[in-house]
Amino acid sequence: MFIILLYLLIVSLLLQYLLFIPAFLFKTDKLTDLSYSLSFVLLSLLAIYFTKLSIVKLILFLMILFWALRLGGFLLYRVLKLGKDVRFDNIRNSFSKFFVFWTLQGISVFIILLNSFFIFLNPESKFKYFSIIGMFIWLIGFIIEGISDIQKFKFKQKNKNVWINKGFWKYSRHPNYFGEMLCWIGIFVYSFFYLNTMYVVYSLISPLFIMFLLLFVSGIPTLKKKYDDKFKDNPDYLRYKQKTNLLFPIKLKK
Repeated sequence: MFIILLYLLIVSLLLQYLLFIPAFLFKTDKLTDLSYSLSFVLLSLLAIYFTKLSIVKLILFLMILFWALRLGGFLLYRVLKLGKDVRFDNIRNSFSKFFVFWTLQGISVFIILLNSFFIFLNPESKFKYFSIIGMFIWLIGFIIEGISDIQKFKFKQKNKNVWINKGFWKYSRHPNYFGEMLCWIGIFVYSFFYLNTMYVVYSLISPLFIMFLLLFVSGIPTLKKKYDDKFKDNPDYLRYKQKTNLLFPIKLKK
């Protein structure tokens, strides 16, 4: 299995570098997020190729596929509508910074999928009904993330210089990230029932890694700093922060 995993990591990196070249040459953001989503699908298909397909693997693949198509489609539509992704303004024109970003993206895709690779490469094929718990968690996350993204995008189209506090955003400052975490937690719970103790422990890296990224690296910290700097003197924003959860979309007691 180690050789196959190493092969999948190399392919993940090669996929990024293949699209990095036109993205850098044409200074476009249209390929960056799209490649991220498509990499999940292509690597999952490649992992399945090494073993016999089963209902267990098919369900897992469909969860990854629907998540990737939803996210990739949304991000592509957004960048086509806006013309660029402001998150890449500071690295798009630097070969080294942009190259490092794409490299880290390839490694991240591999780590997040590690949990799923163990299932795709596992000969176990009998469906276990307890895994429906993971499917349910994934579905809740999928719905929350998808609705939150649409709510924010529509709101920002009409309100350029205002933070969103409608819909899920009324109860959470980052409900889309909460939904994404739930998706991968759901996938981990789904796989839990098909792996032995050792692989369950190894699999924990996948949901923990995406949670680490969103909580401490490229997700919440970036947006939090942006809005805190922009609205630091706005009393309404300060009240919104005080009464609204950072992540969980649950109404706080007054």
